[in-house]
Amino acid sequence: MRVWAVSAVAFMQVFLFCCHWFIYRMLIAFWPAFMPLTGDQSLYLRDTLFLLSATFVAAALLGFRFSNGLVALLYKLASVWLGMVNFLFSASLLCWIAALLLRLAPGDAARAIRPWIGAVLFGAAILASLYGLINARIIRKRRITVTLPRLPECWRGRTALLVTDLHLGHINSTGFARRIAAIARRLDPSIIFLAGDLYDGSKADPTRIAAPLFALTPPHGIYFSGGNHEDFGDAKEYTAAITRGGIRVLHNQRAIVDGLQVIGVSYADSTLPAHVRAFLEPLHLADGPASILLNHVPHRLPIVEQEGVSLQLSGHTHGGQVFPFTLIVRWVYGKFSYGLQRFGKLQVLTSSGAGTWGPPMRVGTHPEVVLITFA
Repeated sequence: MRVWAVSAVAFMQVFLFCCHWFIYRMLIAFWPAFMPLTGDQSLYLRDTLFLLSATFVAAALLGFRFSNGLVALLYKLASVWLGMVNFLFSASLLCWIAALLLRLAPGDAARAIRPWIGAVLFGAAILASLYGLINARIIRKRRITVTLPRLPECWRGRTALLVTDLHLGHINSTGFARRIAAIARRLDPSIIFLAGDLYDGSKADPTRIAAPLFALTPPHGIYFSGGNHEDFGDAKEYTAAITRGGIRVLHNQRAIVDGLQVIGVSYADSTLPAHVRAFLEPLHLADGPASILLNHVPHRLPIVEQEGVSLQLSGHTHGGQVFPFTLIVRWVYGKFSYGLQRFGKLQVLTSSGAGTWGPPMRVGTHPEVVLITFA
């Protein structure tokens, strides 16, 4: 494993341990169910949380190397707990703020109020987790009209389906792909774009879990460009499986589809501005018909706009997936974190994606596929 990967895993484990310790301190201080704990009982709670703090990292590492029912179950349970920790930690922070404010209250009043504050905040955290689990399974069908200059006349009124971030693996597997395929059939697009993170990088049979998508036959084909999670696993194996499934892989390539230019840049190359420019510049896109670029991350926009791309399709952000990460993603990517936006002459459409990574939850965002009507 690379040094940066080891460092990232170690940092994440230390961070999760600190979060669990903070939750433990707030639980015994605020929630009435834990306030009476003393001696061995308190140690049992502490040790249990300590063990739980290691479950996601352990499950993720196992998931990258093994593929079986036991590993999948462990990964699912650890991922659900990770999502709950996010909200329990937020509740603990609010408890800590409440503790500071309670110092201003008389002693008897503070002791009477503390259990109620703890019960309400930790109860809200559990409810938020349950809502997130349910919300993440309800896939929305978003419809949007995009007007492109130099669009071939035959494409006016046609539709394209944008599907990103399925993260097929231990949580979202064949059944999830079957749901997406059923939605695609009902929407009946002329063309389908898969803009990265079809797989989540875990150890799995890429042909089996994506088989329902391979059975789709839109009139003008399916086009894929890789995301960062394909690079987490065996990118060559994923590419081979996708190609065998009849999907056109565009890694630094261009396809002319009934006059429309469809381009894909690999995630690895998209991280390097010079590589993006070196790929796009010789294509002279501004001199030809409308062009669509599949670029997993909504970045390198100045280069993409300068080289004459009409529309960039992206994913990656998940819209932040769960609060408070929704705020962080908005801070990093600005208005391009979600939706259809403009960057000069370039239009950028970023989807929040259909799947999840890590916690199988969505709070503050929703899973979606996007049906684009060209005008």
